[in-house]
Amino acid sequence: MLSFTISPKSRLSACLLLAVLAAACSRQEEPAADATQPTATTPAAAQTPPAPAVAASVQAMGADQLRESATQALRENRMYAPAGDNAMEYYLALRDKLPDDAVVSSALTDLMPYTVIAAEQAVSREQFDEAQRLAALIEKTDANAPALPRIQKSITSAQQAVAQRSVADAERIRRETEARSQAEQQRTAAQQAAEAETARRLASEAEAARQASERQATEQREAEQRAAAARQAAAAAPAPRPAAPEPRALRPISMPAPRYPPEALRAGTSGEVLVEFTVGTDGAVTDARVLRANPTRVFDREALNAVRRWRFEPLDAPMTTRRTVAFSNGG
Repeated sequence: MLSFTISPKSRLSACLLLAVLAAACSRQEEPAADATQPTATTPAAAQTPPAPAVAASVQAMGADQLRESATQALRENRMYAPAGDNAMEYYLALRDKLPDDAVVSSALTDLMPYTVIAAEQAVSREQFDEAQRLAALIEKTDANAPALPRIQKSITSAQQAVAQRSVADAERIRRETEARSQAEQQRTAAQQAAEAETARRLASEAEAARQASERQATEQREAEQRAAAARQAAAAAPAPRPAAPEPRALRPISMPAPRYPPEALRAGTSGEVLVEFTVGTDGAVTDARVLRANPTRVFDREALNAVRRWRFEPLDAPMTTRRTVAFSNGG
């Protein structure tokens, strides 16, 4: 039978290969880093002293336990995470105990590229605590690693960018808050102005209604006063005497029309005069007088002159009667 002897270094390389293949098959990025690290840290947090690259619990483990834990971590694809339980920390602690162990040195050399990539990804995700932890692992593994200055600089630059963005976001939020406050103040002022205008309009309408009511009351009171004065005047005026019945025997012989006053004719004035007169037994008119004239003292004289010229058939006894003499543009 043939037998093969596999050196510790070959076993380590095989473990690393299996770990890489497992990572490729699963296509998962460092799950522990995402689960245990915050999304971003502030510059104030970055100024706090960093935790040791290797956890104290790992440093306290013995060499055999460290070797076994490192092998198990590689099988489970825990090359650099989670903190305190990954192959990098186990091998670094083992190197501190066995500085001349070539297998340990070779394992750290093989793990370095994956840790560098993981650190750069943590920076891009702004997981600065995780990025600094991985940078500490790189620095402890090889303080002169070419990628170390670049990673440290990218962490500082990204932290500054996050800080500036936070300041910009705070300023934007402040401006938006001020804008909303000003808009609210303007809206409140506009609402108050509208309410004040509505109040003024209602007050003006109420005042106009009050004035209209007062005018109506005044007009009604004046109308009542005029009606009362008219009633008093009517009560004080003498009642007209009833006209004497005209006997059937009173027959006119001659009733010449009155002369139209020239002034009234030029002015186009019309009117009438109620005349009371007495007819004698010879039929002549005596004792004529004006009872009512409209307009007054315009047609009175001509109406009396006309009535005095009237002639009637003789009567058995004198008779008093009334007639209305009309004047309308031509007599």
